[in-house]
Amino acid sequence: MDDATTEEFLAQPHVGVVASLRRDGRPYTVPVWFHWDGEHIWLTGTDSRVWCRQLMADPRISLCVEALAPVAGHVGIDGTARVIGRDEMDIWPISQLLAEKYVGRGDPTNNKAVEAFVANMQTEPRLLIEVTPDVWRAIDMRVYEGKRADRNYQAGQA
Repeated sequence: MDDATTEEFLAQPHVGVVASLRRDGRPYTVPVWFHWDGEHIWLTGTDSRVWCRQLMADPRISLCVEALAPVAGHVGIDGTARVIGRDEMDIWPISQLLAEKYVGRGDPTNNKAVEAFVANMQTEPRLLIEVTPDVWRAIDMRVYEGKRADRNYQAGQA
């Protein structure tokens, strides 16, 4: 995926899957909403969510975003998470962006639903997770031809 397609893909309200690590090293996955600001991936959770507590203990994180439309593609990010509490920064502007992306979906008729969603979030022990990407994998399935080794194998089978 080129940079412009990746940016467009990440702006869409696709659900991502985060992998955090349990104490014994096994991965733990959970679906999440995310916001890409051009430098970091932003997530929101609560103090009591397992994956948030795991990231507090071990900041290694992976995010997988896959979709069939409007662009069939996949973005995978490995990085480092920084858990930010309400006492460290104003978490609500980014939380608002997440609600607008997933609840509002660019439709002004959903504004009341966005407001209600954010108001509900404000009743919870919310926090933000700032993910700094270290490794990117981005595949545009409209043009993906497979790995060279797979193509060579398939050619040998013909």
